Amino acid sequence: MRVNRISHARGRTAALGLAVAALAAGLTTGAGPATAQPQSAAAAAPDCSAAFRIEQKLASGTTWRMCWRYDSMAGLVLDDITYQPKGEPAPIKVLNSARLGQIHVPYDDGRAEYDDLTGQDFAKDLMNLAPAECPGGTIKTVKIPDPYPDQNPNVKGLCTTTRSRGHAYRMQGDTANKVYQAQGKDFLVYTVNQVGWYEYMTEFRFQDDGTINMNVGATGTLSPFDYDAGDGKGWPIGKGAAKDKATSHTHNVFWRLDFALDGSTKNRVEQYDSTLTPRGADTPTVKTTRTKVTKELAGDAKTYRWWRMVSATGKNKDNHARSYEFVPGPTTRYPGRSYTKHDIYFTQYDKCELFSSNNPRCDRDHPKSVDKWVNGQTLTHPVAWVNVGFHHIARDEDQQPMPVHWQGFSIVPRDVTAMNPLTPADLAGQNGNYTGGS
Repeated sequence: MRVNRISHARGRTAALGLAVAALAAGLTTGAGPATAQPQSAAAAAPDCSAAFRIEQKLASGTTWRMCWRYDSMAGLVLDDITYQPKGEPAPIKVLNSARLGQIHVPYDDGRAEYDDLTGQDFAKDLMNLAPAECPGGTIKTVKIPDPYPDQNPNVKGLCTTTRSRGHAYRMQGDTANKVYQAQGKDFLVYTVNQVGWYEYMTEFRFQDDGTINMNVGATGTLSPFDYDAGDGKGWPIGKGAAKDKATSHTHNVFWRLDFALDGSTKNRVEQYDSTLTPRGADTPTVKTTRTKVTKELAGDAKTYRWWRMVSATGKNKDNHARSYEFVPGPTTRYPGRSYTKHDIYFTQYDKCELFSSNNPRCDRDHPKSVDKWVNGQTLTHPVAWVNVGFHHIARDEDQQPMPVHWQGFSIVPRDVTAMNPLTPADLAGQNGNYTGGS
């Protein structure tokens, strides 16, 4: 029999009737976060047989290739991700793996805090997807590695599909009647996992211009057992001003990215900072400086700062080093824990360091959170950890069901190709200062 926690939005929806009956009888169900996780075996090597291989060619000519697997805690993991735009003779390796690194959920009243990947049954509770949830795509069957005793381990839970995103570009030509424009296409790979009353959509979105968007969308319902607002600051939900106040909380989502640009893990991390200097009546000047990040780093985002991961071996046709730039989405940095106080971490690869907090896959003496792994090691095989927070203060519109709220970031190609990979044939020769004759 499964143990269901009904406090703080963590009861399973399927057990609502039983939970209500138990409450009426004066009983309690559920348990808090485990204080000691069992040691888990290291993740298996990616299986890239036909059943686990994904390949999608988009209308623009761009092809994305990857392998997929399903981890017993992290859920969906994508391995060996390559990008091949038209005009490139071979696939360009981007990532060894991309996966969630944790979903950390502290409540504002200080009474509860959860690590949904390693402290809850995130991976076990993969949801079956209906065809309407994967329009025009394919739903693959996922075998749950460690199912519940009463659970069918085979879940139709992985969607791959394509979707339009609007303009990829638009440019007025030299003549008034010539307009260059294209509508962009994305390739989506996603799953839905239930944790308590929440349902998390783990989405990887691969654009035809080489951008990869990584998002988590939270939906489902507000917990019917969580209207006490013990912090005294919850938002009124339902009729009246004081009866029901949903407790506010934060979703701190981490992603773990193991890069292998051009097939090599010997990538370089660079940080760019720009400084603005006023010049009296003249236009202010901006100077940008580059810092090579050679040691492990806990990075803080700020205005005019960004990072990129640079290939150590590959260059584009203009002889510029290929790289991917980190582009963060909106975030609320949670200051309550040491590992959520920074926006990005670069750590030296360690096969057991897989979850940013409550990490169970290292030995007993190994630090359990990503901030403790930043200890001065030289980066020869950098792994990136991206932290995006969302402070959820409930509102009337969150019931019922709760609209999806998204949080995430992108990695964007910087000099991966010599020109826009979607450039139309008429403009293919306009590389660099073409008006000067080059």
